[in-house]
This record gives sequence, structure tokens and C-alpha cells, in this order.
Amino acid sequence: MKSLSNTKLGLLVLWPTFWTGFPLKLVISLLLLAGGLHPWEGTGLKFLLLLSIPIDMWALGLCARTVLLERLHVEPQPGFGVRLWWQWALFSILYLPLLYYIVGAVVATAQSLSASIIEFLKQNVVTIHIAEQITLDLVLWGSVATLVLLLLLGGWFFGLGALVQRQVRVAVHKDGSFQDMVSRWDSLRVPPDQGLLLTAFTGGGVVLSLIFWGLLPVTTPHPHEEYEYTYVKKVERPVHPKEILKKTKKVLAKAKSVIEELEKKKKEEKKSKKTGGDVKISPKANQGKKSPPSLKSKGV
Repeated sequence: MKSLSNTKLGLLVLWPTFWTGFPLKLVISLLLLAGGLHPWEGTGLKFLLLLSIPIDMWALGLCARTVLLERLHVEPQPGFGVRLWWQWALFSILYLPLLYYIVGAVVATAQSLSASIIEFLKQNVVTIHIAEQITLDLVLWGSVATLVLLLLLGGWFFGLGALVQRQVRVAVHKDGSFQDMVSRWDSLRVPPDQGLLLTAFTGGGVVLSLIFWGLLPVTTPHPHEEYEYTYVKKVERPVHPKEILKKTKKVLAKAKSVIEELEKKKKEEKKSKKTGGDVKISPKANQGKKSPPSLKSKGV
């Protein structure tokens, strides 16, 4: 039976498992976003983690069987994916928080040491400009933090691989050529009924599309309440001389007609004033009237 190191075996199983389940988790995230839930916080994150459990079980069982058949020529026992998943999950729950706190403490310590070293160099050795100081600071603490992170990730891969090795010991050895192994893990990934697979895949895509469009809110998009409006300069329309000339001619024609009407009104007003002010009294109008008696007739 062939053998692989625990670190290499853990990485060989983890990498294809992640990319096998990632598209399905991406679809779930899109559905949660359409329903108004963020898949990275609160209720959306809980739903994503809950729905990811069966996906991870299926992907881990499929990819681990493929790796063990191809590299070690063994086939695990039934229920291999579920057993390996809860063992990996328990180990990761204990190890990854420890990795996070250790890396955080290393980064804080390395940054303080880097600042002390740079300050010592600036005061006693050489003048360091801002750009060189930033680069030196990043190299000093970043290299230490990266090295510690890689070592801890290697320990995580080692633990995952050790859990896989436990399942390898109780697996059934498979004899045969490499072509036989390829045919075996091809049959694990692709079912024999191709028509049924295509129908199920197409139907699932249609159902998920309908759910996606059904969850989208039927509202007009509008900016968020905290959005700050910025001044947007209006784009001036290009000037067309022909259009401007046409508009100018129309305006001038209207103005000319208005002026002519005003002149007509003024002439009419002048005529009415002349006819009303020069009224002549005809002599026939005074024939019936008696003239007042004069003073001479009364003997005054």
C-alpha cells in the first residue's frame, strides 16, 4: 500500500473539497441576498452554515474517496464522508480559534519590536525616510507573521491528514491498474444515467432561478438613507447653429407681430382722443334758446 505524509494528504483532500462545494454555497448566498439576508452576518450566516453541512459532507466524501483511490489504491468504508466530516469539524473548532489568537499575538509583538528597531536605527544609525520606513516595518513584522501562519496552517493540514489516515487503515485495498482506478472514481463522480443527471441538473437550475426572482423585492431602487449626495456637473448639450437660427426667427416674428398690434392700438387711441376733444356746436342748436336780458333794456 502506498503512503503519503499527513500534511500532504490533508491538503490533497481539503483543496478539491473546498472547490467542489463552493459553487453550491455561492448559489445559497445569492438566494439569501435576494431574500434580504446577508450571508456573512446574523441570520444569513446561520442559514449559510446550516445549509453548508450536507454540502460539505457530500463534497468531502466524494473528494476523499477520489484521492484515496487515485493515490493509495484503497476504498473507504460506507459512511466515510459523514465520519470524516464530524472529525474534521471537531478538530477545526478546537484548532482554528487557537490559530487566530496565536497569529494575532505574534503580529502585535512583531509590530512593537519592528517599531522599536526602526526607532533605534533612526536615532543612532541612519536617517530613514517615510517610504523606506513603511517598507522596512512591513517586511520586519510581515515576514514573522507569515512564517508563523504558514507553520500553523501546516499543523492544521497535518491534523486533517492524520484523521484521514485513520480511515485509510480500515479501508479496503483495491488491486488493479491505474486505468481501473480512473474508471472507478469516474463512476463515483458521474452517474451512469446521463439523461437523468441532465434532467435533474436542468430542473434544479430552473427551480433555483424561480426562487431567486421570487425573493427579489418588487421596489424601485433608491439610495440608502445614509448616502451622501455629491454635486454632479450637468453636461451641456452641443450647440447646433441651424436650430438656434430657427428659434431666433420665430422669436423675432412673434415680437414683430406684437409691436404691430401695439402700434395699431396707439393710433386708435389717438384718433379717439381727437374726436372726443374738438366738439363744435352748430348755430341751429341755439335758435330755440332766448338770450338773457341785457342791462340797457332795464334802464340801468
